[in-house]
Amino acid sequence: MIVVTSDLIPGRKIERVLGLVKGNTIRARHLGHDIMAALRNLAGGEITDYTKMIAESREQSMDRMIAEAKALGADAIVCIRFTTSSMMQGAAELLAYGTAVKLEQ
Repeated sequence: MIVVTSDLIPGRKIERVLGLVKGNTIRARHLGHDIMAALRNLAGGEITDYTKMIAESREQSMDRMIAEAKALGADAIVCIRFTTSSMMQGAAELLAYGTAVKLEQ
C-alpha cells in the first residue's frame, strides 16, 4: 500500500478514486505519567511518555485507515492528513484520513 501526503504519486497514474478512508483512536492520559510530565515541565525538556503515546496513536490510526482502504481494494492512499481533537479532560482523538485510489498497472 502506497501512502502519501501529496495529491499524486510520481510515476503512477490514478485510475479511479474509491473515496474517503479514515482511522482514529482515542487515548487517555495516565495519572502516573501526568505527575512525571508535571515534574518534567518544571525542569524543561521532552515529555517522552507523551511523545510515545502520540506516536503509538498515529500508527494505530494509520493502520486502521490502511485496513479500510484495503477493504475497498485500494492500491494507495493520497492526500493523507492527521488531526487531533480534545474529547474530554485528559483524553484526545487522533484521526488519520485520506483518499483511497486504484492505480493503473
